[in-house]
Amino acid sequence: MARQPSILSLILVILATFLISCGSPTVATAPPTYTTDQLEKIQEYVPEILSVRDRSEELQKLIEKNDWIYVGNFIHGPMTSLKQNMSYITSNLLPKNQAQARQITRDLFNHLVKIDQAASDRNSQLALSNKKAAFADIDNFLQLLPQSSKSQES
Repeated sequence: MARQPSILSLILVILATFLISCGSPTVATAPPTYTTDQLEKIQEYVPEILSVRDRSEELQKLIEKNDWIYVGNFIHGPMTSLKQNMSYITSNLLPKNQAQARQITRDLFNHLVKIDQAASDRNSQLALSNKKAAFADIDNFLQLLPQSSKSQES
């Protein structure tokens, strides 16, 4: 009979320990935010992205005039450096936005390849449709940037 109270007390201790460990208050973690260093790195590249985005009409006119050499130069010059700048920014975005930013950058690259191929084939319709998609990718990428970076867009 002496053993029953000690086994019962052991079971009660284990049960109390389990209930206390399950009932501890949860600590709310703050959502991830950008550091000053990340914001500075992002803001360093935003003006270059905006300047290329603002040249959308220039590329469209080159395609409409069938000026394929300059279309190729535009794709391999400003648009390629734009893609590189987007890659630099991606590593400084919040982790939840990095995958989407990488996908947008890949999509942009694919559209640039198609524009370049269309220029080689002298296919203005294909070039124009991919030009439109490429600049939509740029706008989608800019939507992922923190608000302090977007304030430079105005």
